[in-house]
Amino acid sequence: MAGRFREEDIAAIREKVRIDELIGEYVTLRNAGGGSSKGLCPFHDEKTPSFYVTPARGFFHCFGCQETGDAFSFLMKMDGLSFVDAVERLSDRVGLQVRREEGDGRDDRPKGPPRQRLIEANRAAQEFYAEQLNGPDAVVGRQFLHERGFDQAAAQLFGVGFAPRDGEALLRHLRGRKFRDEEIVAAGLVKMGRSAYDAFRGRLVWPIRESSGATIGFGARRLFDDDRNGAKYLNTTETTLYKKSQVLYGIDLARQAIGRESRAVVVEGYTDVMACHLAGITTAVASCGTAFGDEHIRVLRRFLHDDEGFRGEVIFTFDGDAAGQAAAMKAFAGDQRFVSQTYVAVQPEGLDPCDLRLRDGDEAVRALVGGRVPLYRFVLANVVGRYDLDRADGRIDALREGARLVSSVRDRAKVDAFARELAGMVGVDVEQARAEVRRAERRGPAEEQPRPTAAHAQPPAEPAPAPVRLPDPRDPRFMVERETLKLALQHPMAIGRTTADVRPDDFAHPLYRAVWRLVEASGGTVAGASDAAWVGRVRDASDQPVVQTLIGALAVEPLQTLREPDAGYVVQFVVRLQELAIQRRIEDARSRLQRIDFTDDGGEGQRVLAEVAALEQQRRTLRERFSGGA
Repeated sequence: MAGRFREEDIAAIREKVRIDELIGEYVTLRNAGGGSSKGLCPFHDEKTPSFYVTPARGFFHCFGCQETGDAFSFLMKMDGLSFVDAVERLSDRVGLQVRREEGDGRDDRPKGPPRQRLIEANRAAQEFYAEQLNGPDAVVGRQFLHERGFDQAAAQLFGVGFAPRDGEALLRHLRGRKFRDEEIVAAGLVKMGRSAYDAFRGRLVWPIRESSGATIGFGARRLFDDDRNGAKYLNTTETTLYKKSQVLYGIDLARQAIGRESRAVVVEGYTDVMACHLAGITTAVASCGTAFGDEHIRVLRRFLHDDEGFRGEVIFTFDGDAAGQAAAMKAFAGDQRFVSQTYVAVQPEGLDPCDLRLRDGDEAVRALVGGRVPLYRFVLANVVGRYDLDRADGRIDALREGARLVSSVRDRAKVDAFARELAGMVGVDVEQARAEVRRAERRGPAEEQPRPTAAHAQPPAEPAPAPVRLPDPRDPRFMVERETLKLALQHPMAIGRTTADVRPDDFAHPLYRAVWRLVEASGGTVAGASDAAWVGRVRDASDQPVVQTLIGALAVEPLQTLREPDAGYVVQFVVRLQELAIQRRIEDARSRLQRIDFTDDGGEGQRVLAEVAALEQQRRTLRERFSGGA
């Protein structure tokens, strides 16, 4: 039929397109061996990469969600294109002209302008706006940039432009470039009232680009008092190109640095992104016209290497006012979507990166980001800070509210760490904080039950505890613990006496801790080395079905090496396990220090400092063992 492409043209495009380069504009890929690359799947949330791309075959496949296909199907699913638009976009990419076969006169082309025409219209608009910034009518816009420390070179780097106050200037320009009104309106550049008019008039404009660098929309800042639209900032309305919940300003400039450094800095506005980049923080991005949300997280994770445990960092910058604290709470709610560690950087006087750079220079912006603190600590401190901790009732109320916040965390792996941090902030025993968190979990989001008032009234019955779930075998936080237990169960002879110093508390996950206790109760790995029924004996020592199931899984799950585990392989996990446990103990001790008054502590502060020093020395010794392959 008319509109159907010739098979030989489709085959030629498929042959010329480098699918790894195409997908690499959306997903950070790394060598997976065997001629393939891998990364985080863009079609579903995951913490370890299961998305593989094989250029030799021109195909991708995700072992997690089972999504598979070629370059055409990737673009269709990723950008919501029809097959026709995907073919046209890839043909432009490789410089091939596609032809249509003759047929019955029907056309399978989708309604509305092709995506590529919308991209071209936005590119032409950006070039027009940038040119207008140099004209006499844009003096107010240039002054705005100058007052914020941005020169002409900075404006060119970020593509900043000026929308003329004439309400049809862009419309006339694009018509002169042979764009149809339908295309201009569909791109969000022009709106329709009694007649067509420019979407942005008399405003400074920033192009908003995809990670590939294609302009898909604009953000516009009010400059003139007589602007009829009182909003300080306007953004392109939702189009087939521009979806504000999925767009990050600056991602085109930041994507390579984010992947290289495994760090992203999330700021609140266009000028903040500019200030950060010019100050050397080239990983800065911002949401566009909406709060940073789940879709933004998905976009960011694709470039962040967000699958390597504690290596990556996401740093949010917020104002120190109530709005900034509310933004921090929202970010905390999405914190569990990241594997990377999340931080917050707040300037004490409430200055954003742009104002800070203008007042104190580039070094101050770098210092702001460098002085980041963990996001959960910032949020918990805000909650606890509402109460007088010098009063016993104040500490109780702070603990209860903090526990409700901790209990809301969906990632159960983080709950215990947050509970320990809460205990240090309030100044209570860690077990007391853990107990309060457990009570908050049982109560759920509903308010506390009123206490009985009658003398004979009985307290309400404790609800049944939530069912215990098996740990995710792909969770990078517990990778070392899981591999150590697999070695203990599958190769007790290889692991042997290297575990002599391992204790149950070295395991952060409660189920892994329970398995290790069973290993110890069964005589340890030395006993297992000569026991053919070792795994069965360890398993039968437990009366908990979930623990028995976990032991069965650990006994058959492949190791992370294809070779027989040698001493060096064993040591790297056993030593790392102990090092991570020491790090947790150091964090606990430092948390206690936060609540100690050194002016009248009876020497407690010095004792805790000595404890930290001893733990640090113990950690250094372990690292030396690890480095030396002991």
